[in-house]
Amino acid sequence: MSQSRPVYQFNNIIVRTPSKSVVNGLRADDRGNPTFEGVKAEHDAYIAAMKDAGVKVTVLPALEAFPDSIFVEDPALVFTEGAILLRPGAETRVKETPEIEPTLRAMFETVLDLPGNGFADGGDVLTTRESVMIGLSARTNKVGAEALQACLAKLGRKSEIVATPEGVLHFKTDCSLLDDETVLSTARLAKSGAFQRFKQVIIPEGEEPAANALRVNDVVMVGCDFPRTIEMLDKLGYKVVPMKTTEIGKIDAGLSCMSLRWFSNTL
Repeated sequence: MSQSRPVYQFNNIIVRTPSKSVVNGLRADDRGNPTFEGVKAEHDAYIAAMKDAGVKVTVLPALEAFPDSIFVEDPALVFTEGAILLRPGAETRVKETPEIEPTLRAMFETVLDLPGNGFADGGDVLTTRESVMIGLSARTNKVGAEALQACLAKLGRKSEIVATPEGVLHFKTDCSLLDDETVLSTARLAKSGAFQRFKQVIIPEGEEPAANALRVNDVVMVGCDFPRTIEMLDKLGYKVVPMKTTEIGKIDAGLSCMSLRWFSNTL
């Protein structure tokens, strides 16, 4: 793995057009259904922001049979070195993996299958400069995390298994990388000690969903419903791009969920 390139430097992403069935997406806390038009508008703005950030966007077609398939980050992981096909922890999402597999096999020379019968969601995986952090959660169990570690080792990636706070859907629900040395985290996740080797920026109380921000090249994308977080990051010198996430937030999602991101040496 190259040590010279920042871990948040990307030139390629994959997204999937939301299906009309997205209104029936999974959620732990029912705050009402999103509207398809609202989700589509947020997704369109996301694609535009990604292009502005300097990445090539591959847009996959909608999958009506899979309401959550807009969240392409969960069934797979992608790196410069190759891709890993995962086994999502929600039963209704398991078959999303075969749907994205042909695209990944066409784009990557190396594509690994998660061995065994454990579960692992991409939303539980935070890639940092030193290692790939895998959070245990309701969607990623120990068997799946250990299988993922074996795949990462084949790609030459170090990894570690960490804990996700009780009641938090995904590890990255509560954190994101601001730069190679700095993590944006909720207070509850910071207390776990997972980020002791990082500088930690703690989300203001009451804006916890803002923790699922997304650093892409020179910008940090943050949900626009979280003004105190945006102000805090702006004062710290980050170039913040506010993104509307009101509708996708109703189905337990944030900014990282909607894309698979990597740096391709062949672009």
